[in-house]
Amino acid sequence: MRPMSPPRLFDQSLRRIRALRARQAGLRDEVLLPRIAEDIADRLDPVLRDFPLAVDLLSPGTDVAEALGRVPKVGRVLRAVEGADADISIQNEALPFQAESLDLVVSGLALHWAEDLPGLLVQVRRALKPDGLFLAAVLGGETLFELRQAFAEAETDTTGGISPRVIPFASVQDFGGLLQRAGFGLPVVDSERITVRYSDIFGLFRDLRALGATNPLLDRTRKPLRRETLARLNDIYREGFSDPDGKLRATVEIVWISGWSPHESQQKPLRPGSAKARLADALGTIEISTGVKPGS
Repeated sequence: MRPMSPPRLFDQSLRRIRALRARQAGLRDEVLLPRIAEDIADRLDPVLRDFPLAVDLLSPGTDVAEALGRVPKVGRVLRAVEGADADISIQNEALPFQAESLDLVVSGLALHWAEDLPGLLVQVRRALKPDGLFLAAVLGGETLFELRQAFAEAETDTTGGISPRVIPFASVQDFGGLLQRAGFGLPVVDSERITVRYSDIFGLFRDLRALGATNPLLDRTRKPLRRETLARLNDIYREGFSDPDGKLRATVEIVWISGWSPHESQQKPLRPGSAKARLADALGTIEISTGVKPGS
């Protein structure tokens, strides 16, 4: 039997069209992507090895590739994205890389669009040489929770119902398991929350358009956003998520994920019972055997 494909969440054609329109209109994210690109370079700085061939995978814009190009230990950098303006064109999440051909794969703010993220991670791991590194910044579950909450309340008040407006994002806990399932060694996951502030709700909408990130959900409503719903949304957002100076807050959770293609030189977990010192001694506590309750 053929394995079942994961259910589709996004209208990928619409998403690509909106991203293209943003580029053609000269819209550019001036906040998140430049920061993510520099953070990627900073995270590579302490790694004690060179990466002769690196791929920037699906990152919007050129910030990530340009930042990689400034890292001395990174050699040739290829951009692999959807569309024609790239070194490598990606179609339908099929990565055209030979097995064990890449030293480094990075991605900035792109993988939350994947329909089959587990499958994509497996392809990345296979494309990496032994001891090759994968590093990505992905939007996490707390991203735009203010907008999600305000939209739900505004639509309930003005239409009597709720339609999906903000895409679902995976939680931090999900990513560690995905890296392990894909076969990565030494997986690491951490997150940070960034607060972006706007004068009004329309500033947030402009940034989402610049990222090509307006609602592409397949089960989105096809009806235009009603004027009274938009006005109510702005009021709710300002009442619940504004600072004393009147600026509106928007939370972005960045989940950093990394893993190495397995190699014999990497640290291996100890066999059970092979430790030469007891954890209890290291912590200065009393060891309690299995089945023995404290104080018994």
